[in-house]
Order: sequence, then structure tokens, then C-alpha cells
Amino acid sequence: MNVTQDLELWHLIANASLVVKAVIVLLLAVSFMSWMFIFRKWFGIRRASEQTEKFEREFWSGNDLNALYQGAVNARHTIGSLERIFEAGYREFTKLRAQRGTEPNVMVDGARRAMRATYQREMDHLERRLAFLASTGSVSPYVGLFGTVWGIMHAFRSLANVQQATLAQVAPGIAEALVATAIGLFAAIPAVVAYNRFSHDIDRLAIRFESFMEEFSNILQRQAGR
Repeated sequence: MNVTQDLELWHLIANASLVVKAVIVLLLAVSFMSWMFIFRKWFGIRRASEQTEKFEREFWSGNDLNALYQGAVNARHTIGSLERIFEAGYREFTKLRAQRGTEPNVMVDGARRAMRATYQREMDHLERRLAFLASTGSVSPYVGLFGTVWGIMHAFRSLANVQQATLAQVAPGIAEALVATAIGLFAAIPAVVAYNRFSHDIDRLAIRFESFMEEFSNILQRQAGR
């Protein structure tokens, strides 16, 4: 078998040491999970953005708050994050308003706390799996490097009893070791790009949620004083 055949990718992986094979299998599994989470998170954030835009148009078009609230209650399992925040705040506001003697500030503060609690739950849902992408992007290159170092050590140990080493003898062992680093980068680069992009999109959604809560609190303040 010549050197070219020895340097084929599948042949390199098949002839790698047990530790290098374990590293490659681990990195491939992490890469598969990373891509699965990337696609799921991409669709989830896209859906959240579309639902937020839709509800903002309905809210600021002048629709009655009671009608919006009833619509949110009736479709509780399909509404978006912003609509759930609105529902929680308005439900608490109407509950406190029905109690006699409740001061306007108490009504608004209660609605704001309810919206803040729902906001935290929605943000936790949107940020789910981001930590895995961050860990994949930061750790995978080092795991691949560990496999490379181990593979190079194994390659040189196999040449210990050889009096004169040639490039044809050294190249396959070093090449199979470098495969681990390549796969580590293959797993890390998409994870880092996706993490940065998703973090930016989620931050933009968070700003929109917080702006809505402040504006809606002002609306409730005016209604509470009537």
C-alpha cells in the first residue's frame, strides 16, 4: 500500500490509535448534537420574532385590551413570548383592580412583577441550549488537540525501533493525528458562529420585550387612575 492510500481519510481514522478514535467519535457526536440544536434554535428564534411582530402590530393598532387578553387566553398554547408577557401582566392588573381599595400604584406594580416573572421564563426558554453551543465552540478544539498530541506521541513511539525513519513512515501517523484537530475545528466553528448569531437575536428580542413592558406599564398606570 502506497503513501497516497495511507493518507486517505477513512484509512487514517481506521488505523488511528484507540484514544484518537475515541476522541474522533466524541467530537462527531458533539458536532451532530450541535447541528441539531442549531437548526432547532434557528427555527425557534425565527418563530418568536414573527410572533412578536404580529402581536406588536395588533397591540398598537388600537385593539381593545380586553379583546387582546381574551384572545391570548383562548390560544394560550400557541401564542408567542410577548403575548404571554402581556397576558400575565393584564391578568394580574384586572385581578387587583377588582379588589376594592387597591391603589393605582399597587395595581401597576403587581402587573409589572407578573410581567417580569413571565419575561424571565420566556428568556430562559429562548436561551436554552446556548450554553451547549458555547461549550462546544470553546472546548472542541482542545479535545481535538488532545487527540492530535496523543496520536503524534503514538506515531513517534512506533518509530522507536526504526534505525532510519523516512517521510513515508512518519506521514501516516502524523496525518491520522491531525484528523482529530480538523474534526475538532469542524465541530467548533459552526457552534461559535451560531452562538454569536443567536445571542444577538435573543438580545434584540429581550430589548423589545423590556420596551413593551415599560410602555404597557404606562398604559396601565393611566387606566388605574381612572
